[in-house]
Amino acid sequence: MAWREIRNKGIHPKVLRALTSATLGKGVQPLSVSGRGIPAFLGTEDSGVSARQNFIRRFHATHELYKIKKTDQGKEFATRLTRVKPVKKVRKPPVEARYVPPKPKKTSASIANRIVEIFEGMTISELAQRTSQPISTLQEILVNVGEKADSEFDPISIDVAELVAMEVGVNVKRRHSDEGADVKPRPPVVTVMGHVDHGKTSLLDALRQTSVAAREAGGITQHLGAFVVEMQSGASITFLDTPGHAAFSAMRARGAAVTDIVVLVVAADDGVMPQTLEAMNHARAAKVPIVVAINKCDKPAADPERVKTQLGSEGLPLEDMGGDVQVVEVSAVSKIGLDKLEEALLLQSELMDLKSRVDGPAQAYVVEARLDRGRGPLVTAIVKAGTLVSGQHVVVGAEWGRIRAIRNMLGKTMDMAKPAMPIEIEGLKGLPMAGDDIVVVDSEDRARMLSSARTKKKKQDRLHKIEEGRIDARDEEEGEGEEEDDEKPQRIDLPIIVKGDVQGTVQAVTDALMNLNSAQVTVDIVHVGVGPISQSDVDLAQACGACIVGFSIPKPPSSITVAAARAHIEIKMHRVIYHLLEDIGNYIVAKAPGTFETRVAGEAEVLNIFEIKRGKTKGGEVKIAGCKVIDGLVTKSSILRLLRSGEIIFEGSCDSLKREKQDVETVGKGTECGVVICGCDAVQIGDVIQCMEQVNIKPKFVSSSGSVRIEC
Repeated sequence: MAWREIRNKGIHPKVLRALTSATLGKGVQPLSVSGRGIPAFLGTEDSGVSARQNFIRRFHATHELYKIKKTDQGKEFATRLTRVKPVKKVRKPPVEARYVPPKPKKTSASIANRIVEIFEGMTISELAQRTSQPISTLQEILVNVGEKADSEFDPISIDVAELVAMEVGVNVKRRHSDEGADVKPRPPVVTVMGHVDHGKTSLLDALRQTSVAAREAGGITQHLGAFVVEMQSGASITFLDTPGHAAFSAMRARGAAVTDIVVLVVAADDGVMPQTLEAMNHARAAKVPIVVAINKCDKPAADPERVKTQLGSEGLPLEDMGGDVQVVEVSAVSKIGLDKLEEALLLQSELMDLKSRVDGPAQAYVVEARLDRGRGPLVTAIVKAGTLVSGQHVVVGAEWGRIRAIRNMLGKTMDMAKPAMPIEIEGLKGLPMAGDDIVVVDSEDRARMLSSARTKKKKQDRLHKIEEGRIDARDEEEGEGEEEDDEKPQRIDLPIIVKGDVQGTVQAVTDALMNLNSAQVTVDIVHVGVGPISQSDVDLAQACGACIVGFSIPKPPSSITVAAARAHIEIKMHRVIYHLLEDIGNYIVAKAPGTFETRVAGEAEVLNIFEIKRGKTKGGEVKIAGCKVIDGLVTKSSILRLLRSGEIIFEGSCDSLKREKQDVETVGKGTECGVVICGCDAVQIGDVIQCMEQVNIKPKFVSSSGSVRIEC
């Protein structure tokens, strides 16, 4: 553009030089730019240019943006542009898994499983420390049970301490002290344990010159008996006879808990057996000394040295091997070595220096409990300390009552019972459990209150166990839910009602039946009771479809038997534990659904192939395999499998099976036949045709060494 044209447009030449030069000269002021181009010029009135300011080129922005940049909004915008935030990468899981809720945590030391020791005269402060409860809470409970709570350091009775502890939900264990009491020597309590049919009861018969074993059903002891034997030296020993069958493990455990010495009876001709080891473990757990009596030493097959070697290999320190366990060789039938056994027991009791408190409230232990139709609940017990007096109020487990009568093992009525005496108590309101402690209380009100608290605590513990069982079952179902449905075995519940003569045998039978659980059948004990079978038992069995099991009880009357037959209820009566478990085991096997498996029922070898033509409606040409059955049976209704060189070629149903042009259903071994497999045209000479069948496999009842089980 010519300078003349530029000047005519009103643009000064100096401005153009400044715009086209790399650097601006001094004295040139900033240029204001608008959207119309360059409306304001140097030397004009609107320019506002001062000759004393530097000129700054800003070709990238308009006049409005230039003003905005100097404000706070512009600075924030510039800062946001310069700072670039890093983008976080979100990692996705490789596989989308379904949500699994967290499993509820089980506290190992929950309050329901805690055991707190209490004693006579303990303070509220000590009880609060043991139960981990605030003192104010315990004082409120004391007021509710009718006791004063003036100070936290006031002593309370052991009964009140138990009430308060059970109210906060903990289990208690009573600790008694003999300080200041009259302590005197007492006879030892000896428990005879061992394997079934090793001669425990026969040995006791020889010691007390009686014949108890002959009166036992089946020749085996099925009750926990207690009696006193006067020895030839004049000393008296209290004996407990425990059953040896595997079903009576709980009875042996109770015997070891209350005893001072355990006599482990082992047959010289049989050796160490499973129940021998179990009895040994019970004695060790109770920390009770053992005296070994090797019985039946008069038999020709007796080998006492082998028995000693077996016991030594099981970790029992015998005297012959440098230990402290005495070993006596005896014979109950020939009455050999009985005097040596007596000396061993008395020596062991002298070493233990057995003494007990004679005065004060009695401590007793329930050995057995039964229900008599005329006298009500009867409890067989052994006094451990103190003196039990007729007429006292007692609490036995969750039951209570006032003692009406105390009898010894001969049935003679007594006014009181001293330590180590086996007695029978009459007068309880209900039937306690075998193994419960007998506690003497001051009044009837205190007995009622303590019994009610124990019943409440028992129900709470039962609900707690049921809830834990539900959680375990739920976890097991969730674990099984991940498996395929075809792999899950079918399982049914088998409800059973158990009635027995005494509480101990009912518990033993119940435990034995629960051990018969298997992967296909679950034994569900819906009700247990002591006494004969009643009409209410039949009604309950009809309501839940249960089977009634009676053990060592009288046969039910004809009216109950007829009612059970009409309701299709089975009643199984037994007096021997062997026969009971065998009968119930076979009953479980019959009720089990079983598992179906595919097995080879027969095999046939292809000797020739015949082709015949049928109508188009019947499939056209058909290949008939001329076979000879080499093993088992070939059935038309079964699935056939075609094998060639051991590999499966085809599998399908049988279309036709003929023998001598006659249609047959089954062909036996050594017989020739013609076979047509549906949809199979690849049959060749030399192939093998297998006949497959579905077999329902039932579980098996196994009895060995006195123990029984169900194998699936």
